Amino acid sequence: MVAGYGVAIPVGAIAVLVMGLAARASFRVGAAAALGVATADGLYAASAAFGGAALAAVIAPLAGPLRVVAALVLIGLATRSAWRALRPAAGTAATGVPRRSLDSPSRAFTGVLALTLLNPATMVYFAALVIGRRGSADPDLPAASAFVLGAFVASASWQLLIAGGGSLVGRVLAGPRGRLVTALVSSAIIAALAVAVLLVG
Repeated sequence: MVAGYGVAIPVGAIAVLVMGLAARASFRVGAAAALGVATADGLYAASAAFGGAALAAVIAPLAGPLRVVAALVLIGLATRSAWRALRPAAGTAATGVPRRSLDSPSRAFTGVLALTLLNPATMVYFAALVIGRRGSADPDLPAASAFVLGAFVASASWQLLIAGGGSLVGRVLAGPRGRLVTALVSSAIIAALAVAVLLVG
């Protein structure tokens, strides 16, 4: 669980996206997005726990290109969200949430899951922890399973907390102007964090 919180707690573009979805749509949408993040973290924890050093070595060279793809997708989402917020007549529902976007729990879950999976550095991080703790690349089934469960629970609890915070913000800023402000602020932060990812990479 400590390893899971270590990945989940640093606030990045995905966390801002989860909070923004909960603020502009509903807690259900934000919670679905949060569980998408946790599922990705759980999958990467499982890959690390059961695949060990061999899988980490294969994934590591792809981290750079996938980071660029993730940053470009985030910039695209930020741009689309801001544009929809400024032009509500162009296909926006009464809630101010863009249609055919991450506006339903199922779309939020699958979209955020896919976006989070574009960060293989999470799997490399988990692999380093697992191998460092046991000093071997051979998986120990009970320990590996407990590690994966702990990482998933930690990530899910943190991301759901973020979604809950976004939902509270959405209730405070429930009017059209409040939703416009949250959409624009969220878009600006996501774009800035995406650019930071590109520069750091």
